[in-house]
Amino acid sequence: MKNVLYFAIMALAIIGAGELQSWTFALTILNLCIISAIMALGVNIQWGYAGIFNVGIMGFAALGGVAAVLVSQPPIPEAWSAGGSGLGLALLAFLATIAAVIVLRVKTRGMLRKLGTVAIVVGGFFLTRYFFDPAAGAIESVNAAKAGNIGGLGLPIMLSWLVGGLFAAGGAWVVGKVALGLRSDYLAIATLGIAEIIVAVLKNEDWLARGVKNVAGLKNGVVPTAYDLQQTEWFQTLAGQVNIDVITASSLFVKLIYAGMFTVVLLVILYLSERALRSPWGRMMRAIRDNRDAAAAMGKDVTRRHLQTFIIGSAVVGIAGAMLTTLEGQFTPGSYQPLRFTFLIWVMVVVGGSGNNWGSILGAFLIWFVWVEAEQIGGHVMNAVTWFMAEDSELRATLIDRAAHLRLLLMGLILLLVLRFSPRGLIPEKNSA
Repeated sequence: MKNVLYFAIMALAIIGAGELQSWTFALTILNLCIISAIMALGVNIQWGYAGIFNVGIMGFAALGGVAAVLVSQPPIPEAWSAGGSGLGLALLAFLATIAAVIVLRVKTRGMLRKLGTVAIVVGGFFLTRYFFDPAAGAIESVNAAKAGNIGGLGLPIMLSWLVGGLFAAGGAWVVGKVALGLRSDYLAIATLGIAEIIVAVLKNEDWLARGVKNVAGLKNGVVPTAYDLQQTEWFQTLAGQVNIDVITASSLFVKLIYAGMFTVVLLVILYLSERALRSPWGRMMRAIRDNRDAAAAMGKDVTRRHLQTFIIGSAVVGIAGAMLTTLEGQFTPGSYQPLRFTFLIWVMVVVGGSGNNWGSILGAFLIWFVWVEAEQIGGHVMNAVTWFMAEDSELRATLIDRAAHLRLLLMGLILLLVLRFSPRGLIPEKNSA
């Protein structure tokens, strides 16, 4: 009953935001809460199931975002004509380098293996760049103001949700092979650094997704845009029947469709996560988490299982990243910041209850709701606190201007209170399988 009460309070809070502020705003919060909940489930799979301290969530969310661009944006034939062959040769050189390294490391041993690997990697790097640099420059020079990139496949953007999961899973495999052998604190540093590298690449490689020039106006191919709805006669008639202006009605309609689609994805991932948690695999992962040495002594391949969990959790985050780009209709690499896409997600998992999927969802809804509303309500709070000060008071003006920063104070306060009075989170992990 306590858990049901938690979710009922969150539902009432979102309904209250709709009644007191606007339903468009409330549905925006709801959609972002659902996406955050999916990201939190991904992190909970890694940390709550296996104890993997991944602080590179931002990078996997960004990989999901770029998948939305590469799937939905129409291809740009001029760009492919200018640099497509060069990109193909660069890709072949890159793959040939990897294959040569694998063969060398299988066939040789000792110093020859080490020196040969270095020589092949260095030679392959320069060969790849020899084809890649002119191709990228040619692509970026094609209508740089509006394009300057290769475009995509021109498919419905919803397909990018799966592709985003595959991109993030592939990135996680590479990262896991490199970093999962590290101790937890070093693993956190490594994953954070790799995430920054991923975002830096997306910012600077304009040929891929326009870099910091961003990609706007992404078409989803399934859900109509608000503008398209406003032009249709049937929707104008419907808006008149419910006595809502057509602009507001179109925005609500689109957001409701997204909320329904996102909820379906969340429920599917939750169902699969719960099944995995209660399976023998889930019990094994928790045994590894609690005592990896004992699990290894029992014959469990700890490194392999960690890699599995790391890939699965990152894939879930990648799906959420693609969903976020779908909702926003644009891809902005500069918006991927550790505060929003890593540390805030971690707060959601810790506050909700790591190891419990329902707790992660609750934490996501609570933290994102407070994060958004703190900025909205902060100004009113500061006005109430400083009512006795003169209108021209410099201190009063400073406090009101800094009201938006109350969200950081609230995040810290919520985290401290939960850790003090409910150290295992609002919905703790169940002891039994």
